[in-house]
Amino acid sequence: MDFATLETLRDKHPAWRLLVADHAAFVISFLHGSFIEAKARAWSQRELSLRLEDHLHALRERLGEGSLPRTAEAYLDDWAGALCGWLRKFYPPGSDEPHFDLTPAAERAIRWLAQLSERPFVGTESRLLTVFHLLKQMTEGTEQDPQARLAELERQKAELEAEIARVRAGQLEMMEESAIRERFQQMADTAHGLLADFRQLEHGFHELDRALRERIATWEGTRGELLETVFGEHDAISGSDEGRSFRAFWDFLMSPARQEELTRSLERVLAHPAVQALQPDPRLTRIHFDWLEAGEHTQRTVARLSSQLRRYLDEHVWLENRRIMQLLRGVEQHALAIRNHPPGAAFMELDEPAPSLELPVERPLFSPPVQARLTDTEVREASGEVPSEALFARMFIDKEQLREHVRDALRTREQVSLAELVREHPLEHGLAELVVYLSLAAENRRAAIDDSNTQDFFWTDARGCERRATLPLVLFLR
Repeated sequence: MDFATLETLRDKHPAWRLLVADHAAFVISFLHGSFIEAKARAWSQRELSLRLEDHLHALRERLGEGSLPRTAEAYLDDWAGALCGWLRKFYPPGSDEPHFDLTPAAERAIRWLAQLSERPFVGTESRLLTVFHLLKQMTEGTEQDPQARLAELERQKAELEAEIARVRAGQLEMMEESAIRERFQQMADTAHGLLADFRQLEHGFHELDRALRERIATWEGTRGELLETVFGEHDAISGSDEGRSFRAFWDFLMSPARQEELTRSLERVLAHPAVQALQPDPRLTRIHFDWLEAGEHTQRTVARLSSQLRRYLDEHVWLENRRIMQLLRGVEQHALAIRNHPPGAAFMELDEPAPSLELPVERPLFSPPVQARLTDTEVREASGEVPSEALFARMFIDKEQLREHVRDALRTREQVSLAELVREHPLEHGLAELVVYLSLAAENRRAAIDDSNTQDFFWTDARGCERRATLPLVLFLR
């Protein structure tokens, strides 16, 4: 909360801009009555304009005709613009009429103002108990010692048995009315705050969708990497703290037994004289139905965003395929145009005239690497002088040329052995050239090295000596 941060928040954050707006009372009173008090998630432009016209009419009678001179539609468009950011303007599926919803930032500012009003009393006991219960749940949930967990459960069991014994003896401990009112006030604040959390969660999903669309539009990698990134982001959202908490909340609320329990508890609490003295909002009895409606709205939003994202990806792929088809048709049209007068010489080169297909069933099975067998394990000290010129007589084997020999041979047959290659292309560098052929076979997934069969190779070295090498059978497959 340094000076620069607060300056940025005052200029950029919609909540702060709403609080310091010239007509903040006019804007906040209308947004509070239309969205928070009415517990509405969205209004069509026509309905919200009518509500705003009524609100403007009441204020102009009070403040004068010259005040607030703009039309309702102009005010709504301004509030939904980037300079304000208090409303979200969108088009729901199947409708060409714009709708408006309150942004989480504006709702946060309005709820903060609502807390400034004086409360019947300030309760501290219920908040302290809430802190105590939260800490207790965390310590019990992270306890790894079974004995400690059992000891805590035994203590709770003893307390329950003692309380049961007191109730059977007719000793009922009743909660004081002040404690009831305090807890009811805290429960009401939390229940209304949940509705704001749904709007904040939905806003987060919209931000995620916008970020994904921007990434797709500017993506320069492969399609597989893009899909992996998109689904990775979706999994990250589902596995985030917000996603897991919302799923747990939704599973809890969707239980019919829990809904029935909530209904009975709310009716019983609201009928208590201590709570009736607070004049609670009667709509609080169906707050869990408002949660269900808001949760379903959030679920529908997530499903709609997923559907739109899938359609956006399909359209992106469709445009790529359409571009490829346009290029192919252009090539065909040019070929037809010069069909009767083809160029006499080569006019273009293709690096890959046909796509290479690699089917999973064509992959060879795993074969253990060839182990070199040493027939003479005794290492003897060298005798005699070795000419040092041999160290400087470096030999170069053109590996690409040997790979080209293999590729040329496979153009006319399904397979070719190393012996056949050597017959077609005699060895020029002897054993070193054979070693390079073996390395090519080891790197090629379509090549096979059979240790059970061998082949002999003969050549004459630079000094005129006849040489022979025995190698495993090597086959290069197409």
